[in-house]
Amino acid sequence: MRITQRVKKILDHYESDNPGTKGNLARILMEGKLGGTGKLVILPVDQGFEHGPARSFAPNPAAYDPHYHFQLAIEAGLSAYAAPLGMIEAGADSYAGAIPTILKMNSSNSLATTKDQAVTASVNDALRLGCSAIGFTIYPGSEYAFDQMEELRELAEEAKQAGLAVVCWSYPRGPGIDKAGETAVDICAYAAHMAALMGAHIIKVKPPTAHLSLDAAKKVYEKEKIDISTMAQRVAHVVQTAFNGKRIVVFSGGEAKGLDGLYEEVRGLRDGGANGSIIGRNTFQRPKAEALAMLAKIIEIYQGKA
Repeated sequence: MRITQRVKKILDHYESDNPGTKGNLARILMEGKLGGTGKLVILPVDQGFEHGPARSFAPNPAAYDPHYHFQLAIEAGLSAYAAPLGMIEAGADSYAGAIPTILKMNSSNSLATTKDQAVTASVNDALRLGCSAIGFTIYPGSEYAFDQMEELRELAEEAKQAGLAVVCWSYPRGPGIDKAGETAVDICAYAAHMAALMGAHIIKVKPPTAHLSLDAAKKVYEKEKIDISTMAQRVAHVVQTAFNGKRIVVFSGGEAKGLDGLYEEVRGLRDGGANGSIIGRNTFQRPKAEALAMLAKIIEIYQGKA
């Protein structure tokens, strides 16, 4: 596999990792239409667990079939496909080696009343299925955040020993964080930093708003005159908190939105130095032709062509 100088520079930031882990990171970074650029677009399909099947797939019934998501990610030229155990198992043989996969190791569901996630897969599952990485969600601010962090530490240690990369979904939520706080720039930056401190190779957070949630942090932002006036400035700040840009940071697509709004958001991510996007519902809830056209446009934006 050819590795560009840009990817080599990114891999050099991960000083403690073995060749197996770096090889799997390189596989993701060199895959698809953005391969070699240091930018990523990943398709995550864990929403059936999180939100329920009808809420996730009824807008585009073809998406009930796990093979659909493999095909969509491959045809679009994406960097990787992330999903829970059953989804990857259902296409593991048909699409073996066709695209890097990320096994989502824990999941919640909309029937639960707690801000927690169950561990639903193992590192051995990831190895058996030929995955390049494991994925894990933590909810900083939840009553269960410390348990989740301890689970992540154990799984990340095992994954790294086995030569796998670690992707962390870091989504602040809990009794002390209101809805606006979940995407506040100070909270998103805090979440990204915590994921980096946990040893994640790839960090997933939400696009930050200009809202400041924590009073103590607000005083510092104002005193130090940290510019959070535009999406690009906010993203640059979040990337800065991930070890001054030495960790890969990608941003979620969130709830379904109009194309113009989505493209404008992606331009802000690009201009702020984000490593890319990880977009689920905005992709697979559209008819396939529309999704492919949308993803092609997003890739062009990250390539600086749009």
